[in-house]
Amino acid sequence: MSIEPFAAVDVIMAKRDGRELSTEQIDWLIDAYTRGVVADEQMSAFAMATFLNGMTPREIRDMTLAMVASGERMNFEGLGKVTSDKHSTGGVGDKITLPLAPLVASFGVAVPQLSGRGLGFTGGTLDKLESIAGWRASISNEEFFAQLREVGAVISAAGAGLAPADRKLYALRDITGTVECIPLIASSIMSKKIAEGTENLVLDVKFGSGAFLQDPERGRALAETMVQLGKDAGVGTVALLTNMNVPLGFAIGNANEVRESVEVLAGGGPADVVELTVALAREMLALAGLPDADVEGHLKGGQAMDVWRRMIRAQGGDPDAPLPTAKETQVITADRDGVVIRQEARGLGVAAWRLGAGRTRKEDVVSAGAGIDLHVKPGDVVRKGDPLYTMHTDEPARFEAALKDIGEALQIGEPGSAPEDTGPLILDRIA
Repeated sequence: MSIEPFAAVDVIMAKRDGRELSTEQIDWLIDAYTRGVVADEQMSAFAMATFLNGMTPREIRDMTLAMVASGERMNFEGLGKVTSDKHSTGGVGDKITLPLAPLVASFGVAVPQLSGRGLGFTGGTLDKLESIAGWRASISNEEFFAQLREVGAVISAAGAGLAPADRKLYALRDITGTVECIPLIASSIMSKKIAEGTENLVLDVKFGSGAFLQDPERGRALAETMVQLGKDAGVGTVALLTNMNVPLGFAIGNANEVRESVEVLAGGGPADVVELTVALAREMLALAGLPDADVEGHLKGGQAMDVWRRMIRAQGGDPDAPLPTAKETQVITADRDGVVIRQEARGLGVAAWRLGAGRTRKEDVVSAGAGIDLHVKPGDVVRKGDPLYTMHTDEPARFEAALKDIGEALQIGEPGSAPEDTGPLILDRIA
């Protein structure tokens, strides 16, 4: 039996007391946790000590690279294409990956998008795509590379071999109250993206009521940390700091968000979804050496839609199959004339989750047809009886709880009222 160079309790106490850990201590801690030498209880204590006392930039970098080293790394050198990826910190109605990946791939850039499932009120890309008949989230490495080469875009689940230390620590953070910790968030996201092997990465870091970091300055701190981690690892990295006070688009759920994404790929769709898709595509293409790409032209001209259809078919899906619908719907109408002055993302996101669009535990099954379709946006003038939103669920008993969660999230003011000023959709670019 080999003797370990450090004791977990000593590392925990050092961070508890606000001391800076050495590279060797961090490397050992992550490796020993992956091997099972450090117990979950000990790693929970370390996560809380980090939450309370933070980490220096060097410690965050060491932790990120240690998590990368805990598993395999993908390599796209033999692909013959430049790779560019995107990661969003998650929000309500955030379906941007769906139109974005095929749009960028339509310019000949490879998009290796390893995505996740939703937990709580923020939706997961894989859950949305699984509402398409036959579509598979899990594909082999051979299938992944073949699809990247032939189609140009892949959206799939990450294999168990990528950053396994992060997989273990991520599950702990969710049950120990340490999710909103910038060193732990940054190292979690960037370890997976660096291990994924992409040459370029654009980060969509969200703030506001529907984001897990609501304060824009905390969002900025996270974005700056992740951009630096990417650059230190040799990945071309840019971040956009984007607004999640109001849901993106009109659809919140799974199948209905796919439907809205297809509208964007067909050259239409909600203005905010199009704006953010185009902005992120421009950043991804600029990093890949195509700063002057006609992004809007590929949406309107059908090139992005062609890649979407091929991408869905390559993973067993039928892009022409009807999308699932919920068994029950309930339309909520305006009780008076006025102006929509508020449409708060968190309340609407939680309500969609209550209707069955999300999960409480990772093993929960989501309802593909559940969710909310909004019929208005802030600033819209409404008349009494006009539809404000439609709720969809397979279990009508869920309507009452969803209505309570929406509560004051959608408000109508007097005629002539101005909507709440929630700021621009894209607040800043961090490079």
